[in-house]
Amino acid sequence: MKLKQKLRVLGRPLMVATVDTPKGLRSAIKLGGKAGDLIEIRLDCLVSNIEMLEKLLPQLRPPILLTARHPREGGAENLSLPLRRSLLEKFLPWAAAIDVELRSTSAMSALLKEAGKKDVLKIFSFHDFQRTPGLPKIASLVEAAKNGGADVLKIATTLSKARDLSTLVTCQGSAGRLPVAAMGMGPLGRVSRLTLAACGSALSYGYLDRAQVPGQWPVEKLAQRLKEVLP
Repeated sequence: MKLKQKLRVLGRPLMVATVDTPKGLRSAIKLGGKAGDLIEIRLDCLVSNIEMLEKLLPQLRPPILLTARHPREGGAENLSLPLRRSLLEKFLPWAAAIDVELRSTSAMSALLKEAGKKDVLKIFSFHDFQRTPGLPKIASLVEAAKNGGADVLKIATTLSKARDLSTLVTCQGSAGRLPVAAMGMGPLGRVSRLTLAACGSALSYGYLDRAQVPGQWPVEKLAQRLKEVLP
C-alpha cells in the first residue's frame, strides 16, 4: 500500500523513526520492518558519511523519508541551499517521501516536481524553536502548503504553555483535507506528541539513537505509548 493511501486508511499516525547518526542507521537496518512505517534520513546530519549512506540505504526495509534541513530550522552543518538540494536529488531514487521546509519550496520546485512524478510523498514543514505562532500564522502555513501541492504539512513548534498545545490541536482539526503532522518541542513536547497523535496527527516521530530536539520519544517507547492512547 502506498503512503498516501496509508494516511487515509490506517486510522493512526505513520510512525517515523529518525536517523541522524551512523549508529542510528545501523540500528534501523538491524530492526528491519520493526523500525517504523518510515525511516527519516537526516542528510544534513549525515553529510560527512555519504559513502556509508550510499552503501547502507539499500538495506533499509521500511520506506525512506529524506530531508536535508535548513540551518534556520534546525539543520546541521550550516549547509547551503544548493548543497541541500543536491543531496536530496542524489538520494531521491531511494525515497518514498521527502520533507522540504515551506521556506525552501520555491527554490526546490524542480526537485518537488520530480518527486511528484515518482509518486513520492511530499511533506512541507515548518519549525519554530522559540515559540508557537498564533492561529492566523498557522492558517497561512496551511494555505501555503495547500497552494504549493503538499501531501502533508508538518508543523513543529516549541510549547511553553497549554494554550500552545491547544493551537496545534486546532490546526490539525481545521486544515480540511490536507493531512497535518503537528508536534511540540520543549517541556511539553512528550505529552503533546501523544495528544496530537490521538487528535489525528498524520505522522509521529521518534528517534533511534539520540533525540534531535527536547521532547522527542525513543521510537520504541513512542509506539508503545500510542498503542495505549489510541482507540
